Formats: sequence, structure tokens, C-alpha cells
Amino acid sequence: MDLPVDEWKSYLLQKWSLLPKSIQVSISTAETLSDIFLHSSSLLQSEDEMFLKRLSRGYLVEKDPNAPLFYREEGNKKFQEKDYMGATVLYSKGVSHSRPNTEDISLCYANRSAALFHLGQYETCLQDIIRAQMHGYPERLQPKMMLRKAECLVTLGRLQEAGQTISDLESNLAASQFKIIQRTLCHLKMKVREKETLTETSPAAPTKAFENMDLREKNEQISSATPSVSLCIDPLKGRYLIATKDILPGELLVREDAFVSVLNPGEMSPLCYGLDGKWNTRVTNGDLYCHRCLKHTLATVPCDGCSYAKYCSQECMQQAWDLYHSIECSLGGLLLTLGVFCHIALRSTLLARFEDVGKVIRRLCGDISNKDICLPESKNLVQTFSYDLEGESEKNDKTVETPIPGCDINGKYENNYNAVFNLLPHTENHSPEHKFLCALSVSALCRQLEAASLQILTTGSKSSQPKTAVAPALCQELHIWGVAMLRHMLQLQCNAQAITTIQQTESKENIITNSKQVRLATGIFPVVSLLNHSCSPNTSVSFISTVATVRASVQIGKGQEILHCYGPHESRMGAAERQQKLRSQYFFDCSCPACQNEKHRTTTGSKWEAFCCNRCRTLMQGDDVLSCGNTSCTEAVSRDHLVSQLQDLQQQIKMAQKLLKNGKLEQAIQLLLGCGYDAESFLPAEHSVVGEIEDDLAQAYAALGDWQKSAAHLQKSLHVVEVRHGPSSVEMGHELFKLAQIFFNGFAIPEALKTIQKAEKVLLVHYGPWNDEIQELQKMKSCLLDLPPIPVGPSV
Repeated sequence: MDLPVDEWKSYLLQKWSLLPKSIQVSISTAETLSDIFLHSSSLLQSEDEMFLKRLSRGYLVEKDPNAPLFYREEGNKKFQEKDYMGATVLYSKGVSHSRPNTEDISLCYANRSAALFHLGQYETCLQDIIRAQMHGYPERLQPKMMLRKAECLVTLGRLQEAGQTISDLESNLAASQFKIIQRTLCHLKMKVREKETLTETSPAAPTKAFENMDLREKNEQISSATPSVSLCIDPLKGRYLIATKDILPGELLVREDAFVSVLNPGEMSPLCYGLDGKWNTRVTNGDLYCHRCLKHTLATVPCDGCSYAKYCSQECMQQAWDLYHSIECSLGGLLLTLGVFCHIALRSTLLARFEDVGKVIRRLCGDISNKDICLPESKNLVQTFSYDLEGESEKNDKTVETPIPGCDINGKYENNYNAVFNLLPHTENHSPEHKFLCALSVSALCRQLEAASLQILTTGSKSSQPKTAVAPALCQELHIWGVAMLRHMLQLQCNAQAITTIQQTESKENIITNSKQVRLATGIFPVVSLLNHSCSPNTSVSFISTVATVRASVQIGKGQEILHCYGPHESRMGAAERQQKLRSQYFFDCSCPACQNEKHRTTTGSKWEAFCCNRCRTLMQGDDVLSCGNTSCTEAVSRDHLVSQLQDLQQQIKMAQKLLKNGKLEQAIQLLLGCGYDAESFLPAEHSVVGEIEDDLAQAYAALGDWQKSAAHLQKSLHVVEVRHGPSSVEMGHELFKLAQIFFNGFAIPEALKTIQKAEKVLLVHYGPWNDEIQELQKMKSCLLDLPPIPVGPSV
């Protein structure tokens, strides 16, 4: 949810409509963000704040002392059902609501360690055992947990530690306890002795090469970019990147960590209680990913002050607290109500404190009445640049002009607050109502900050680490922070980057995975924001945690512009829909080659969305009434009739998918085969719905173990994907990965090896070698190559 909740939006739009016309005009015609903010914030009344507080209280972000027991009991039910993954998440929810150093948190950690043990997460299990002990796990329950610890250590090959744990356990056990676990202890001792006689060493932890991998060569002009790209500026299209040499597909161009990111809360509805009055057990991304680094984790570590923020480790929790969460912790419900954009705006401004303090103060506390703002200065030579707060006009008196906005005085563009600040807010393009909504939302947030502790805002946190202090002037000039946050909030409509991840899903009956791209978080990437849009881009952007990677998806010639797709891609939308999307969100009309080519395309449309003749299978042409494209055929039919037929077919497919999900495979197959037969009468073989039918049939036959039929149907689906997205598209890579799985499971070795090679080639271009699917493909290939040759019988 990028913008505030609907109730707050409706409330403020109603307030706007009731304002006197003169005030509306003043806000609409205001020349600077400072004027917009001051005009709007003066209209925020106490009753408005009370309404917003009521909305914010609907989100359960504080720790509820009654919740840990509920979540622990629900987790125990899942554990008894052997749903260890579900149990782990529920125990984590209990941990989040527990106060530090209480029996509640120690019990939740201990129970979670048991679930993690059954999931084979032995290192993480040991961490949870340590956490349970740190928080005062009851002595009477220690033996069972120590046994689990010893088992983990034995499994991991850490035999000396395992022996010491067993020895400590024996010496501390009461006689009554010893009898209960004597057999298990003896079994563990035998395992230790057996392993000690072997020369086996514990497997080395996998190296995290990606995390330590820097760009091989530095770009002296743009941080986080390779020397293959250069930054230019044009009066019409602004800043953009070009290739400094010929670039091959798959070549790395940019690797940039987000300046700021905020986890997308997902479907988190107000009042996190179930219909029966209990707490919500639904799992969201906030339960599975670190709120700072976005790493996937089952064993989250919660904030000590709230139940919402969760992290992958104590280190991430402390870093988040030091940088921004000490301010955000008490504002959780308000930030969820005001939306992700407002949250990012606050966090960006908070992070500005940790750069050159004098620079930030001059930037934020410049003479707003004169619409001036100060940009960065050299450590050796102070050169002040007067800048309009909109960032779009310069004064040349007593200044040295910077060639490109966002660069320092040496012309270098870096991932810092200066670059973020110089992203365009497009103030003149936003509607007056939208600016009013953003300004009052930011104003309400500033009032809440003021009501809390401005000293915390400007000096840091509870951490013992020394903090960089911001000048006391900011305590008196909080509206300057408000202007900066309003700027960021308006910037985000055009400059926010959705941080995505590939999530794989599989049913209980089917080991073939389906992958889908999901939005995990929203971030600001100053360098990635330099890329202009094309509906047929020449790059591919992927993410690992908070790091964005831009690779060439096709060959790019020297001097050619580096282009990224903002969402409306030619393989997903028609030209008219793309133009409407780009105009409404990004304020421009696209004239890329894909859009130009579609102007001259016939009215048949793309094969993946067109209709075909029932008689001769030729594509139909026309608008309201479609006629066969074959001049010798006289078939004609209304578009409305075919659209209605398509909608009926899609309903049948949904019914089949429901049967498939419920494990009624034979019924699903019969219904899908019927759908395929019906589709042949009016849809071409390349239509996306035909591809969907074939993909579902492949899933169904795979679930039955009929790998040959599964592969046959998936190859038909693959043809549709190739026609729609192209043979080298990321979508093609994911489909080839599925086909490789089918051949692998069907023991079709030559076909599997050939498909693995194709899938690797495509996915490497878009993701590089660290992608999960590429890693899995390499494991499958190694397994197949390690198989003994199949003996050939004597010829007859």
C-alpha cells in the first residue's frame, strides 16, 4: 500500500472539497514545496489528528501480553500435525509479542528450536536454543532442550561441543530426570563415538560470494556502476545512461544497494484479530523477511519495543534501531496507516542525519523564504550552489554551475542523500488534491514526531554507540523536515523501485514448482533511477536482498542508451494501455520503438491475445465485428460474442485449477482437456489462455507421475511463452526450469541435460550465477552426470 489507507484518503479529499475556493487556489498555484506544505499543514485540525489516531490504533503493532500463549498453543497444534514450517512461523509471532527476559519469549524460542530441528535447520536451531537460555528458559525444562542441542552438534559434526554438552547434562540431571532421558543419552554417546572413529569433517558453510562481490572495475563517474556506462543529460529527457562500449547479453552494468527500503506489509488489515476474536494467524512477508536487509528467514528476531518489526539477526535489529527504528518504533500504526511512501519519506530524511551533518543542515535549513537550498561542498574548497527547493532551477550569481544535478562538485554521481534529494518530484504534474493529501499526511506525521521526543529524533537512539547529532535548530524548525519529506513522497511516484523476489510454490501432490515474481519491498536506488523507460528494454533488473542488479538482456551497441521497463512491457500490455499507465503515473508519452511499431500494426492484435477463425484458423481482424483475415473465407462474428466465449472458458479453467489444488487430479484433467478442445474453436495455439491450459495439464500429469505427458503439455505452453515474451526472456527461463524438472524426474537424461543447458543460458543473462533456480539446475546436472552409464544389452 503505497499511499495512505482509503479511509484517510477519503477523509482528506472530503476536507479538500469543503475548503474555500481561495485556499484551494493558493495551494494549487503555490510555486514551492515549502508554500504547499505551509499552506496545507496550517489546515490540519485536532479533529483530523484524532481521526487519524483512531485509524492507526486499528493496527496491532504493540506487544500484547496475551498473544504469546495463543501463538504458542497454535504453533503446538501445527507441530503435532508435523507442519513444522507453519509451527515455526506461529512461534515467531509469539516471540514478536513477548517482552525480553520473560518466560514467554524463552518458551517461544525453545519451541521454535524444536520445529527448526525437524526442518533440518540445525545452525538456526542452536541459535534459538541460545536465545531461549539468554531470556531465562525454565530450569525444569532444560534437559530436553540440551538433548536437542547435543543432537544438532552431533549432526553438524561438532563432536567436542556435543560431548561437553552431554557431559554437562549428565552432571546436572536429577535422578528422576536421568531415568527419563537415559536411553536418548546413551544413543547420542554412541553416535559421538562412531563419528569420532571416522575422519569425517563437518561440511564447510557455503560461501556467500555474492555478498562480498564488488564490481570488478570502478566507474569514476557513477558509483555502483561498471565502466561500461556513462551519465549524460539532455534538455528534453533529463539524465540518462549510455553504453561506453559494445555490451554483450548478461553483462553486469549496475550493482546498487538501496539508499532506503521499506518492507511491503502485504495484506495486513487493521485489527489483526481473526473472526473469532483471536489473533491473526495469516502469514505475510513481514513474518518471513528481515525488515532491514530483506533476507528470507524463518527464525526472526523481534524489536524489543514493538511486535511489527522483525529481523534476521541481532546485528540487523541493532543497525535498524541505530539508523531509524528508534524513531519509527512508536509510530508503527501511524506509518502503516499513512502508507509505504510516507514511511520511505521519513526514513530517507532520518538517514540524511548520518551524512555530513553540516551539509544536511544547510540543505534542509537553507533560506526557504528565498527558495534557496545548499548543495554539497568540497572538503578543501567550499562552493555553495543555490538551488530552488524544487531542484529544477539554478541561480547563477556567485555560484559555479554543476553540470548534472545530483553530482558532487567533481562531477561524480553517488548513492547518497544528495542524489536522492535531486530526484525530480514533478510537483507541477501532481494534482492539487494529491499534493494536499501528501502534505497533510506528512504534517500529521511531523506533529506526532513533535509530540514524541525531538531529542531522540535529532540525537539517535537507546544504543550505547555514539550517535551523530543534528543541530538543535531542527527542533525549532520541524517544518523543514516536513518539506523534505513532502518532496520525497512526491518523488516516489516516479522514482520508487519495487524490490521483487521470485517465490516458488508447489502443491503437496506435485514436486514441480511454479515461480512467480512478488513485490517484497519498495526502495530508492539513485543510480537505477537514472535509467529511462522503454516498453522493450535492453536490460533486466533483479534483486538479492536490498541489492539491485542491472544486466544487459540483449546486445547493446556503443553509444546506445541503457533502458529499463517501468512496468508497462510490450509483452504484457497493448500500446494504448501502456500509454495510459505511463501518462498517469510517470507523466510522459512513450515513443519507444515498440510503441511506434504498434501504431502501424493491423487490427488483428498480438497472437497471444487475438481470436482465430473457427473454419480456417486464420486470425480475425476488425473492431466491433471481426472478419477472417483469409480473403477467401467469409466467416464473421461480433467481438462481444467471442469475448463472452472467452470469459466462459476462463471460468471453466478456474474450476479446473480449484480441482487441481484440492488434489482431484483426474477430474481436473478431464475438465482441462475439454477446455483445450473448446479453445481450439476460436483461439490460436499461441493464445495466452491456451498456454495456461497446457501449463495446468502439465502440472496435473506431473502430480500423477506421468512425466511424458507432463512434458508434452509443458512444451506446448513453452511455445506460447516464446511467442509472447521471446526465446531469451526471463519468462522463458522460468518455463525451461520447470521443463528441466519434469525431464529430471522422468529420468529422461538427454532431454533433461539439453533443457538444463538452455535454461541456464537464459537465466544467467537475467540473474547472473547466484540465482536460486540456476543453483538448482547445476545440482540436477551434477546428479545426472554422476549417474553410471546405462548398460546396453547384446544385439540380437
